[in-house]
Amino acid sequence: MFTGLIETTGRVTIFNRRGEAGLLTVQSQLPAAEIAIGDSIAVNGACLTVTEKGNDTLTFDVSPESIDRTTIGNLRSGSRVNLERALKLGDRLGGHIVSGHVDCCGRLSRSETRSGNHLLQFTLPAGQARYLVEKGSVTIDGISLTVNTVSPDGFSVNIIPHTFVSTTLEQLRSGDAVNIETDIIGKYVERLTAPWKSGGGLSIKTLAENGFL
Repeated sequence: MFTGLIETTGRVTIFNRRGEAGLLTVQSQLPAAEIAIGDSIAVNGACLTVTEKGNDTLTFDVSPESIDRTTIGNLRSGSRVNLERALKLGDRLGGHIVSGHVDCCGRLSRSETRSGNHLLQFTLPAGQARYLVEKGSVTIDGISLTVNTVSPDGFSVNIIPHTFVSTTLEQLRSGDAVNIETDIIGKYVERLTAPWKSGGGLSIKTLAENGFL
């Protein structure tokens, strides 16, 4: 589990494809002495497991699922990535609850600068925008952000200068793909209420009959 507050950025040194899977090595300023083999690190928002480490490098096995569902497969030597170690119990939750399980890839459709802030608009695959609400939370390449507006096929966010220069957001160009994780709470609510959709929807009566009240 993560918070979406990026600790540092790193640089890809090697990304070797192994059939449908891959092996990724990232150089960073994360304290290698505090990281154990088997630890989870969010790399551009995708939760990956450390399989090897050096003095300033971390290596991860990347599964076919991660390559299919994220932008990890597009990384090349020299690519900059956002990094965050897993949340410790008792730490402050400064962002929001982030699982590191990417839902889909979105694309930057528009960007503009206003009073030093950066307004970014993204498009999403069909059906994904329903998990977003204005002033709710969204994760873009591992960064916890507040949703400004929502449309049927996308959303917008406001990026303050600090976040813009401290993450990979400053390198985004129109059309670039990003990893998107929507708020986990909305997905659980949809799953739990699905059985009642065909029966006319939820009501106080159906909630009471099924033990919710």
